[in-house]
Amino acid sequence: MKIKIKTVGDIQIIALAGDIDANTAPKVQQQVLPLAVARSKILLNLTEVPYMSSAGLRLLLALYRQTAAKDGQLVLVGLAQDIRRTMAVTGFLGFFTTCDTLELGLKTFKSLT
Repeated sequence: MKIKIKTVGDIQIIALAGDIDANTAPKVQQQVLPLAVARSKILLNLTEVPYMSSAGLRLLLALYRQTAAKDGQLVLVGLAQDIRRTMAVTGFLGFFTTCDTLELGLKTFKSLT
C-alpha cells in the first residue's frame, strides 16, 4: 500500500495505491484519520485501489464520521466498479460524495461550501 498526501490550496489530497484490506487498513487509518481536523477538506483518490475488503469500508466510514463530526468535507475519487458496487449494496455509497476524476473532485469542494 502506497500513501501520498499533498495539499492543494486548503484541500488535502490523499492518493492511495494498492489493496485496502485487513493488513493495510490500519496503516492507512493511522496516516489518514489525523487529517480530519475542524473544517478539513479531504479528497481521497482511490483510482489505484483495485480491491477493498470490509476493513477498507470500515476505514472509509470512520473517515467520513470523523470528518463530518468536525464540519469537514470528504470527496472520494476514482472508485473501481467492484468497490462502487459493494458500497452501493451495503448502503455505504450514500454517505459519500463521489467523482470519477481528480479534476471533478477538486471542483466539487466549491459546490459543497
